[in-house]
Amino acid sequence: MTTSPYSDLVSGAIRKARWRLLPMLIVMYIMSILDRVNVGFAKNALQIDTGISDSAFALGAGIFFVSYAIFEVPSNVILSRVGPRIWLCRIMVTWGLVASAMMFATSEMSFYVLRFLLGIAEAGFYPGVLLTLTYWFPAKVRAQANGILLFGFAGALVIGGPISGALLDMHGIGGLKGWEWMFLIEGAMAVVVGIVAFFVIVDRPHAAPWLTRPQQDALQAVLDQEAAEKSVDSPHTVMQTLRNPKVMFFAVNFFIVQIAAYGLIFYLPSQVAQILGQKIGLMVGFVTSIPWVLALFVVYFVTRWSDRHHERRRVTVATLYTIFGVCVCLSAHGSPIFAIAVLSIGASTYLSGTPIFYAFLSERLSGLGIATGIALVNSIGNLGGFVAPSLRTYVEQNHGGSAAGLYTLGSAALLAALMLACMPKGWRKVAAAPVRAAARPDAALKTMAPRRT
Repeated sequence: MTTSPYSDLVSGAIRKARWRLLPMLIVMYIMSILDRVNVGFAKNALQIDTGISDSAFALGAGIFFVSYAIFEVPSNVILSRVGPRIWLCRIMVTWGLVASAMMFATSEMSFYVLRFLLGIAEAGFYPGVLLTLTYWFPAKVRAQANGILLFGFAGALVIGGPISGALLDMHGIGGLKGWEWMFLIEGAMAVVVGIVAFFVIVDRPHAAPWLTRPQQDALQAVLDQEAAEKSVDSPHTVMQTLRNPKVMFFAVNFFIVQIAAYGLIFYLPSQVAQILGQKIGLMVGFVTSIPWVLALFVVYFVTRWSDRHHERRRVTVATLYTIFGVCVCLSAHGSPIFAIAVLSIGASTYLSGTPIFYAFLSERLSGLGIATGIALVNSIGNLGGFVAPSLRTYVEQNHGGSAAGLYTLGSAALLAALMLACMPKGWRKVAAAPVRAAARPDAALKTMAPRRT
């Protein structure tokens, strides 16, 4: 059993927060991902019924990320002022309504408009959840907390495949097409979860009735101490964060790896259907979920190891993003079993890298800088989701088919790994501010090992 780096009071508070907050956040994140990527399952049927072309579908799938990026930073700034409870639930109900309205996407223009509105509605959710985790989980356990949250991502794609496939098989019931049922029901589910979440989410430790007062004080003291240690060279305002070269480096890096990720995620159902020689339905949905089942286990153990050894950058580079890129390239070849196997490994390494990446980033920001920085990195990074469908479609149509598209996506992941490997040494360290002994909450902290990157 791993010894906690924190006192018994803090460790007890963290355990309670995991059980009280993370399950609800995971369910919310499942709904988020389900409503974001279900368009990939609707692709073939939607195009047949509406006549939307491949290029128009790619543009519509990606345009979500444009509006998402535009409103990301303002949304996270608002969350930092009004609190996660109100703002995350508002986001969820709004996007659920828009996601249900996707059933009315019967032309290219309506498809574009509704995808754009869905991006506005959901803007700020994921960075808002990441920001919320910084209010509750200290640095030494944050990668694992981020990783547990990513169970929602994998979980959405594990259960999302069979659910979306089953809803598509409802074609003709009640006079609705299968993809119309899928959008209607999955959007409505998000609205219900958003309403329930309002009664579960708690903004800060001192507002949690399920923590004792000593636990509240001890946990908050640790979080305040960490914020003070990061405050030396962390940007303190929105504009300082937007101009900070370190933050922009992380944003560009995340943008590049997201090209690989969403280029794979959006087309995974179609790719699996092609591998199996079947149409997209329940069977393809089950097979599509296989990579994400494996990812659930890998994320848990890799993020746990990263927290234990406080190893961030080299893990992300050496064992995760590089393997991800290689696996995407290899999925273009071999038997169906081989293709599914390498896609499973690739999905696992991508998902494991993301929580470690954000832990690495959050350890270098504090205050308003962390709210703005996480949102900026996520917004620019997710523009990769806008570029990926069109880039993959263009490469496949003009430069050698599906294999060339997969090579392009894999190369993006390898480039992101190379960037982190060559990151300036001065940016790898967490600056620590000298704090007077009288001001330090040593009662809440045990001696902590020197930090590695």
